Amino acid sequence: MRFARFVLMQVCGLQWLVAIAAHAGNQKEEQLANSLRSVLTQAVADARPPKPQFSTIEERIAYLNWLGEMSDRLREIVPDRRGRLELLESAWYEARRAGLDPALVLGLIQVESAFRKYAISSAGATGYMQVMPFWTRVIGDGDRRKLFHMRSNLRYGCVILRLYLDQEGGDYFMALGRYNGSRGQGEYPNAVLSAWKRWEYGDSTAQKGEGTSAATIVR
Repeated sequence: MRFARFVLMQVCGLQWLVAIAAHAGNQKEEQLANSLRSVLTQAVADARPPKPQFSTIEERIAYLNWLGEMSDRLREIVPDRRGRLELLESAWYEARRAGLDPALVLGLIQVESAFRKYAISSAGATGYMQVMPFWTRVIGDGDRRKLFHMRSNLRYGCVILRLYLDQEGGDYFMALGRYNGSRGQGEYPNAVLSAWKRWEYGDSTAQKGEGTSAATIVR
């Protein structure tokens, strides 16, 4: 029985990895206005620790409940509790900071890298959110090694996704396609939108995003 379960897990894992290879990110380098580049550079450079602030005790309780629920869902994929909580805390913080739904960010990570920190696609996309290295030159300090740092990778990924959402007028389908380098094609956006549902949480207080434009991502 244990052997059969082991074989099943290996097969499922292989299928997931094949799916990841098909969906891995490949953002295209585009010309950015200097003003927008400056905003994005400030956004990724902010080194403040991800310490969430809550205006009410109810909001804090909702956040802690969200954290516990997501930790349970992620346990089989990321067995290490400390690493799991650190990932969830950072994903929540960076998503909220960029005005995104944390469930969307987790769904994108699932599709892009299967929550593998050191995932690299054939195109060179790197880390949890499969960020293309050219972004470190365009809006960062040029150090592509930072894409293997969890929080830096999530910061870049969320800032880039926010940018694409703004450029596409809030159209998630088109923005996600752009994130993947497959704008207008359905396979990748549909995969992320489906994964998004998996990570949705009942209490909207815990995952409500803030901000709607590139400028608002600078806190």
